[in-house]
Amino acid sequence: MLDLIAQGSEPAGGAPTQDLVWGAAVAGALTLLALWVCFAHRTGRITWLGSLADFAARVAGLPRWAALPSAVTGGSLLIAAFGFYWDVAQHIDHGRDPGPFGTVAHYPILLGLAGIALGGLLALVIGTGAETPTSVPLGRNWNAPLGGVLIFLCGLCALIGFPLDDVWHRLFGQDVTLWGPTHILMVGGASLSTLGAWVLLVEGSRAQKRAAQPPVRHADLWFRLRTVSIAGGFLIGLSTLQGEFDYGVPQFQLVYQPILIAFAAGIGLVTARAKLGRGGALGAVAFYLAGFGVLSLIIGPIFGMSTLHFPLYVVEALLVELVAWRMNPNKPLTLGVVAGALIGTVGFAAEWGWSHLWMPLPWPSSILPEGAILALLAGVAGGILGGFIGRALLANGRQAPQHAPRGMLAAAVVLALVCIAWPLPMDTGAPTSATVALRDVAGPPHRAVAATVRLSPSDAASGAQWLTVTAWQGGSLVVDRLQRVGDGVYRTTQPIPVYGKWKAMLRMENGRAVVASPIFLPADPAIPATGQPATAHFTRPFVSDKSILQREARGGSVGLQLPAYGLLLAIVAAWLVALGFGLRRLLRTAGGAVPRRRARTRAGEGAERDVPRPAVGAQA
Repeated sequence: MLDLIAQGSEPAGGAPTQDLVWGAAVAGALTLLALWVCFAHRTGRITWLGSLADFAARVAGLPRWAALPSAVTGGSLLIAAFGFYWDVAQHIDHGRDPGPFGTVAHYPILLGLAGIALGGLLALVIGTGAETPTSVPLGRNWNAPLGGVLIFLCGLCALIGFPLDDVWHRLFGQDVTLWGPTHILMVGGASLSTLGAWVLLVEGSRAQKRAAQPPVRHADLWFRLRTVSIAGGFLIGLSTLQGEFDYGVPQFQLVYQPILIAFAAGIGLVTARAKLGRGGALGAVAFYLAGFGVLSLIIGPIFGMSTLHFPLYVVEALLVELVAWRMNPNKPLTLGVVAGALIGTVGFAAEWGWSHLWMPLPWPSSILPEGAILALLAGVAGGILGGFIGRALLANGRQAPQHAPRGMLAAAVVLALVCIAWPLPMDTGAPTSATVALRDVAGPPHRAVAATVRLSPSDAASGAQWLTVTAWQGGSLVVDRLQRVGDGVYRTTQPIPVYGKWKAMLRMENGRAVVASPIFLPADPAIPATGQPATAHFTRPFVSDKSILQREARGGSVGLQLPAYGLLLAIVAAWLVALGFGLRRLLRTAGGAVPRRRARTRAGEGAERDVPRPAVGAQA
């Protein structure tokens, strides 16, 4: 360990043992404390938690089991999002860290994820008291709000991603990509907890109306602000997996960016408009832009790190509003289909233009027609899913929800999977090499160079989605789109650092070929890996992009990979099924009736029958 530190190389296969010991001790102590508070509240040994929930209820005009947990969850989501994007920029600019506690950016992530799980736990512990249409029975006289259960499951999945991430690194090395399995578990769990928070707000609003409580001053305004912020937070969460494209260091095909944008816009904006009514999609985008604007300002100019770019979504929101204006507001599924198609076409064109104004990797014409087709399919799939989510959130029992044609939901899921799976295979394409001439533009110790690159064959970059020199993890990020100066000859347009911990490489995507050729790589004894010097002249082949960007990864045997991927897939599937169950339950109970449940007869025969029970709307 001391040798690695002396050479400036962080461990690449998991956290130091001492970090794991004190981390497990702190996590265990906090878990025991949370369990004790739960027990003490449920048994009446403490009253302060109930008093705090009552205060939140008076301010928000919601039941205590919705007011306090939703506030905790919302604040935690903001903290987690800040930490997440800070951490991504940290890894892009400075490389890997010594462990889960090795960088300050990890602490707001941990705090935020723990807060999300805590928000769900508070809803469970406070409970709804009497049974409500959506409540989940946890024990005798103990009913938990459905939204709280969903928040807790999402927060727990995201939180366990931290220790699983370290296990993954020990087994397979560090995968320096946002799309690593455990990273998706953490990001996805936190992002989808916004949907659980939305369900909780709907539950609370329904219960408040059934209880016929006196209106709280400004309650409508607070509720509107909360729902708009949740809608915007939901859109932010749906956009997080675009992070590598936002920073300009994607490790997958560029066509994924319009797919992900259309998918997020379809789900998030259709849901927002269906639930919030007129202006709902624009309100969600306003919150989204404010959030990303603040993040970009803090992480970029203030912290002095790489700038976070992001899609605009304004045109997509206007399209959703326009379609909804001409349509029956009680038909969110129809809205999803029509608006999704427009998002995948007109919205695609708008984001194309925005990419040339703001994105580090503008969309070239070479992503056509594949990009346009997949964006259309993703927009329609996202719009339909947004329609189903909006239908559940919108249901009020006074009007029958729009009927869903048989197979519509399954078709949307299949479309989404096709859009994700089609661009996933990548290869190295035809054998290609680069002959590079370097000219120093800054001397030691901070050496920087200008490069002239000659590709062989000369048409290797014809129709490429990107051809860049990327330098990262040396203290900043450089993404230089090369200038063509001749047949197969290209030049850099800005100085490329080639010293210290910088990793500089040629990167190219041409169709399914995503490849790279090193210009300068430092030696890394922790992996171990030898260095690649930046000599004045050299010829090097293009190899798999992943083999350079993720040279810390070890792969591992198939027999080890399959169970690991299977476990993570099972966790993700379980939380998605739980969210689907929750939305279905929210839809079916909109009329206020408690679902029929199985109960034993008094005959003692063990027979079961359906027993309907009336809904109770009083606060706990």
